[in-house]
Amino acid sequence: MPTAAKLVAAALFAVLGAAAVRIYGPLLPEATPLGGLLPSVVVIGLLCGWLLMGRSTGVSYGVAMGNGISTGVAVGFWMLVLWSGVEMIERSTKMRYDGPLDAVLGGLGLMVEYATLMLNAPFVAVVLIGSAVAGFVTEAAARRWS
Repeated sequence: MPTAAKLVAAALFAVLGAAAVRIYGPLLPEATPLGGLLPSVVVIGLLCGWLLMGRSTGVSYGVAMGNGISTGVAVGFWMLVLWSGVEMIERSTKMRYDGPLDAVLGGLGLMVEYATLMLNAPFVAVVLIGSAVAGFVTEAAARRWS
């Protein structure tokens, strides 16, 4: 059922995802195409905000901030899964892998590679602080409009 908290959470995590991509994009290698990264992370932020954060309101502001951080980490995880999966499929269509198992292992290697790029202080700060603030604002919206 749609609620104000779900709508606010979806909007905030979509904006947070867009901000994170703006910081993360320059960290990627130069030859990496970034065309679909921003829209895909915005959609992931919308879904995670609506499904994860929007449902977990109504306890306290501290719990909401923790849930916000969990939702931000979930957005980052699904961004990694999607981005490394797309890259793995592109590489497999260019016949860079010997078989399906090699492709899956290559995709996991890409996830690790992209995750290490996320361990950048500005990126981590934006995700953690932004997620905590988004959780706080979502809880405030739930209390205000429920």
